[in-house]
Amino acid sequence: MKKRVAVIGAGPCGLAQLRSFQSAAEKGADVPEVVCFERQEDWGGLWNYSWRTGLDEYAEPVHSSMYRYLWSNGPKECLEFADYTFEEHFGRTIASYPPRAVLFDYIKGRVEKAGVRKQIRFRTSVREVYYSVKTKRFTITVHNLVQDTVYSEEFDYVVVASGHFTTPNVPSFEGIETFNGRVLHAHDFRDALEFKGKNILLIGTSYSAEDIGSQCYKYGAKSITCSHRTAPMGFHWPENWEEVPLLIKVDKNTCTFKDGSSKQIDAIIMCTGYLHYFPFLPDSLRLKTDNRLWPLNLYKGVFWEDNPKLMYLGMQDQFYTFNMFDAQAWYTRDYMLGRVKVPSKGEMMSHSQEWRKREEKLENDEQMIWFQGDYVKELISATDYPSFDVEGVNKTFMDWEHHKHDDIMGFRNNAYRSLMTGNMQPIHHTPWLEAMDDSMESYLENIKSKKTACVRIL
Repeated sequence: MKKRVAVIGAGPCGLAQLRSFQSAAEKGADVPEVVCFERQEDWGGLWNYSWRTGLDEYAEPVHSSMYRYLWSNGPKECLEFADYTFEEHFGRTIASYPPRAVLFDYIKGRVEKAGVRKQIRFRTSVREVYYSVKTKRFTITVHNLVQDTVYSEEFDYVVVASGHFTTPNVPSFEGIETFNGRVLHAHDFRDALEFKGKNILLIGTSYSAEDIGSQCYKYGAKSITCSHRTAPMGFHWPENWEEVPLLIKVDKNTCTFKDGSSKQIDAIIMCTGYLHYFPFLPDSLRLKTDNRLWPLNLYKGVFWEDNPKLMYLGMQDQFYTFNMFDAQAWYTRDYMLGRVKVPSKGEMMSHSQEWRKREEKLENDEQMIWFQGDYVKELISATDYPSFDVEGVNKTFMDWEHHKHDDIMGFRNNAYRSLMTGNMQPIHHTPWLEAMDDSMESYLENIKSKKTACVRIL
């Protein structure tokens, strides 16, 4: 009987898994039947923008945390697929920091070319995953939201690719129930124009705080205050932007901070991260972790050590994204095809502990980037995923970090060389602070033809 694989989620991780099997089949491999369950109406995961917040039309939690006017906060050269470049997709070189619509089009382009959409059951929410020790198979119960029907099917392997940027972590603060303005988590942030002319408070120092604050500054917020628990972000912010210690009390519109200072605030945006949340999994299969580079209980960062037939993709804190998901997907695919083996549970745990010990010694972003680069290299060295210049990606990340340090509001005005094609990418036609239109059409408006030749710059 043909083996069956269930993939939960059709975002970048789930699509990477589908593409990995399609690649193997294209080369003549006998691949299992793959079924992907996706609760949204389209693929792309977080990159599939929705205006909705809270619950969708089927009373399901809204998956996407995507907002209007989002531009990539890192160079596209660091996330480029090794088997499908931006130049192949767009027919020429493009600037290094594209808006959401451009990245979404790129993600779609690869899987449209691969022809894997037929394997995805859209508007289907996974309700329960059960593993039988007797049959050594998983029973997955799902809800077809459109037809409002619930059914179950059996699978030999399960890949959890539902991401961990969907369920917000929302702390509470004394007196916040008295606040007269808008309170929201970054998950529900949709439009920076809502905060034009307002004094906003951001809680947190994550990439969400950095980027949402920058978006609000760009679109006319009166002032931006960032409250930090441990340390400020430390960039050279504009004059109307300040960093303060942790919020400790709210009294109507007055926010008081740990250093005794206070400020009148119109809106509070909690950039306080997300929870790893898998309500469809029993405790025996459920990953419990915070957001870090090396979660425990996952051999090679993907295999559930108590049952390697269950795999997780993209559960790490991330510098690398799309190409790391590919590296993981190709490795898990080869396990399911019998090409790679997993050792005993004890050996798997020992391997994970070694990586965790190394992670705990990391002191700064540069070390973290090289750490994750080494992880990617370990995975791709064992599969037929196209090799690429991982050290070059690391160095591009270093340039990115320096550019942010030098000009946090202008770092997107830089360009980098593709590590896949070797071609230097152009500077975007409009400085980011002046680029108010985030549409793909505006971004690509200087492209006269998709057949424009690319010139290699050595």
